[in-house]
Amino acid sequence: MGTEPLRDQLAALPDAPGVYLFRDADDRVMYVGKAKSLRKRVFSYFEAPVRGQDGSGEGRPGPKAGLHPRISEMVSRAGRVEALVVNSEQEALILEGNLITTHRPPFNVKLRDDKSYPYIGISLDEAYPRVYFTRERHRRDRVYFGPFSSASKVRETLSLIGKIFPSRPCEGSEPGRPSGIPCLDYHIKRCMAPCVDYISLQDYRHLIDQIIAFLSGRYRGLEQELEQQMAAAAAAQRFEEAAVFRNRLNAVRHLMERQLMSSDSMESLDVLGVAVDDDGEAANVQVLQVRDGVLGDRQSFFVDAAGSRDEATILEQFVMEYYALGMAIPPLVVVPLGMDTRGVEALLAERRQAGVEVRASERGEKRRMQELAERNAQLALDQDRARAARTRERRTAALGDLQRALGLDAPPMRIECFDISNLGSTYAVASMTVMNGGAPDRKHYRSFTMRYDGGPDDFARMEEAIGRRMARLASGDADASLGAAPSLVVIDGGKGQLGAAQRAMREAGVDVPMVGLAKQQEEVFVPGRSEPILLPEGSPGLTLLQQVRDEAHRFALRHHRSRRGRGMTASAMDSLPGIGPARRRAILRHFGSPERFLAASREEMEAVPGLPPKVARDIYEHLNKTGGPDQVETLAGSGNGWS
Repeated sequence: MGTEPLRDQLAALPDAPGVYLFRDADDRVMYVGKAKSLRKRVFSYFEAPVRGQDGSGEGRPGPKAGLHPRISEMVSRAGRVEALVVNSEQEALILEGNLITTHRPPFNVKLRDDKSYPYIGISLDEAYPRVYFTRERHRRDRVYFGPFSSASKVRETLSLIGKIFPSRPCEGSEPGRPSGIPCLDYHIKRCMAPCVDYISLQDYRHLIDQIIAFLSGRYRGLEQELEQQMAAAAAAQRFEEAAVFRNRLNAVRHLMERQLMSSDSMESLDVLGVAVDDDGEAANVQVLQVRDGVLGDRQSFFVDAAGSRDEATILEQFVMEYYALGMAIPPLVVVPLGMDTRGVEALLAERRQAGVEVRASERGEKRRMQELAERNAQLALDQDRARAARTRERRTAALGDLQRALGLDAPPMRIECFDISNLGSTYAVASMTVMNGGAPDRKHYRSFTMRYDGGPDDFARMEEAIGRRMARLASGDADASLGAAPSLVVIDGGKGQLGAAQRAMREAGVDVPMVGLAKQQEEVFVPGRSEPILLPEGSPGLTLLQQVRDEAHRFALRHHRSRRGRGMTASAMDSLPGIGPARRRAILRHFGSPERFLAASREEMEAVPGLPPKVARDIYEHLNKTGGPDQVETLAGSGNGWS
């Protein structure tokens, strides 16, 4: 890390093309940008003069007046500016894209909630690949298509693929199930049953190739191939096989016919349109996907504009993220007028490993489609803004409703809710979920592994959870979540749980409004009042309390199941004969859960891939000798040391 003052770092910047990185005081990358002239571009962020060769200029340079608040904050936090010189603007764009992918800087333009965008994955690393829904895109030897703008689009596409190209839906690296007979998907013609060799490995792989062609938009070529396969099967008098190819061909043709548009004048291209909020906080990008002359889909993506109002900059950043995988990049990308496309062309060509043309269209059908994409982008942005305003109004009304109903001094801006989850006396956990301004604040969620081991006592465990949380608040030595004082604490339970929580709060020396929400009739209990408050069913305040309570229950249950699964697995497998880490993983992959493994028959044990029959029999005898499937509860109890 450089130790020279920031003004000296700026003074040393060259007047050359390259990439610059803003780093904070902890040397974390906050922003990555490119420039024709590094010196001129970086200087445009700062107000104060930079010391030159004659030694003039003193003090730390500050942000220039008129910058967007987010950009001004970034400049104020800058501890170091790093520059990388390259030979051309095209090289700068490619390097910028790689650095953004590596560092994920918070002040760069990025897809809103980009980690949650769904993909279609194909597991080419398996002998019989699966086509599946996923939100990952990092595993080697797997092909990903996307991102899609919504999960429903992925599921709709997967359902269509299942009808046209019935690949195996079962999970695991090997097809089939322990029983060794075809599942229901085979009988409803959603799978070709490779598990029982009803389709050869070669034919199955060819089926996967057709799925890849379909997802890549190569409709015309796929249509011709299916026609040839149908004709060949019919000529050989394999009429049932020919009927299968005929049905696939009809399905593909029907799909092509019902698309929004079909044109012989266009082949495969993407058309991009963008609209930006006036304040530079948000943008929307529309992608119209034309494949083999067919408008196959329209994707709508909301973008965190990070204070940028420049459409060209937003589109550049979007292109780097959207085409990150390089699998389905078309040979032509149509963009709005006024965008410098040379660097983007070089970037996409590198990722596609083939030529890509990026250009604006001034007339004709492509221009009309680009205008359509821009209109859709503006419409999506307007609708999102209106939806956000309605959501804010609803949350404000809910907080005001709670303030009036509970007699609070102010609307409860930060609400914390606590719940207990356990199995008898084992694997007890408590959850704390947080609503800030009426919206879930998941980065502040916390879970507590219970230390109390005196049996199934929810009151004692609630007292422990509240005591530990309030002690952290009282000490002042806590993270951002536990150090923030709540406006209202909600206990999942009635008078008993509320009383235990009150005792813990008094012992910690903290005074925060607290209520209990009983599930049966949604009664709200308040300390010092014998009768519960009954909020009107469907009222904004009650709806908000139910939401935070349900979140606490879900979060606690997830942590509890995780602990229980780890404990049961460890308890059941640590003492098994002939089982090491590799075989343990094989068993869990095959059965899917500890419960299924413990309840398996000897034949099912012997069907585990990679497990020798003698070892499988020894495991079965060992489990049955010590209680077999009935020992699940005992095994769960013995794993209580996991946390």
